[in-house]
Amino acid sequence: MAHPYLFFVELFKMIGFQHAFEYKHVIYSWVVMILLLSLGALGAKGVKLVPGKAQNVFEIIISGIEDFMIDVTGEEGRWLFPLAATVFIYIFTCNLIGLVPGFFPPTADLNTTGACALTVVIFTHIIGLKYHGVKYIKHFTGPVWWMIPIVFPIEVIGHVARILSLSFRLFGNMMGHELVLMILFGLAGLFFGPLPIMGLGIFVSLVQAFVFFLLSIMYFTGAMEHAH
Repeated sequence: MAHPYLFFVELFKMIGFQHAFEYKHVIYSWVVMILLLSLGALGAKGVKLVPGKAQNVFEIIISGIEDFMIDVTGEEGRWLFPLAATVFIYIFTCNLIGLVPGFFPPTADLNTTGACALTVVIFTHIIGLKYHGVKYIKHFTGPVWWMIPIVFPIEVIGHVARILSLSFRLFGNMMGHELVLMILFGLAGLFFGPLPIMGLGIFVSLVQAFVFFLLSIMYFTGAMEHAH
């Protein structure tokens, strides 16, 4: 996909990495990670007993995400909050940076969304094994043994479909938004034409990150429950 100008891709080309455009999703994933780590370090450094405005904002966001997750998973799922919150914040930030001229949203590449989906689905099974041990296999075999040939393939297909659903939904929406922005950049100039779509893009970025987050914690909750 062509792009008017990608700042960090051009920067890497200047230092000799001529194939930077092929790995733009990796480059901008690192940009997002460095940004989030820097903000986290600054936020942790400035923590006070009497919080300031910035700390209040961070605490409201984090506590809001945590409270929502506990409402879905129950208190037993609180230990999963760091992973679930990281997935939400990372994806939301990846979505948002695509609205900045010269930046590319890593989530508009299937490699990024596929990696996030694989992480969630694999960890879902780790949770299942942690809570149920070898009895976790009952989630795939059904209530009675003679249904195994029917239930097992269906369950396997369903879990593979989770990876496809999570990755393609996010990728498709972000790629579509990126294509619309590129067309408007070409037709109406750099700023004024795309502004309404960019405003809508903030909403889309939040919704897509929230959907990924919600489905993830629902999968986690399902793995913690006993098979019926």
